[in-house]
Amino acid sequence: MRVILQRVKAGGVVTEGRNEKISEGLVILLGVATDDSEADADYLAEKISSLRIFSDENDRFNFSITDINGEALVISQFTLFADTLKGRRPDFTKAARPEKAVPLYEYFCSRLAAAGVPVKTGVFGASMQVEIHNNGPVTVFIDSRQKIQPARDS
Repeated sequence: MRVILQRVKAGGVVTEGRNEKISEGLVILLGVATDDSEADADYLAEKISSLRIFSDENDRFNFSITDINGEALVISQFTLFADTLKGRRPDFTKAARPEKAVPLYEYFCSRLAAAGVPVKTGVFGASMQVEIHNNGPVTVFIDSRQKIQPARDS
């Protein structure tokens, strides 16, 4: 799984007659790959809920989304697995098909909510108009495959 996190003052999505909005928190663009599992979703939900990317009074990243009582807007984004190495048209074969991606998308949202983050969503697979009021701007990319990296010395 891959996510792009955008720290926002506000965010929203309009699709299929729905209009979801959040105040301060994260807009999360989530891509599911063909070989992803619930373990990837568990890892990302825990990582995101505790990631300190919100500023304290000294403008240092000391607070997580749960520390600030922020909200999350999760948008499905299969294009995060675009392969652009060959040709001019991206190849999306590494992105999971809906029959696999939808349950993992929903599972990720449930795990993030279980970690104490209020979650709103778009409509999986629909054409959506996403509104992002990026705060900072702060944008972070996380790939669940990177969780196996050895710890670095600080």
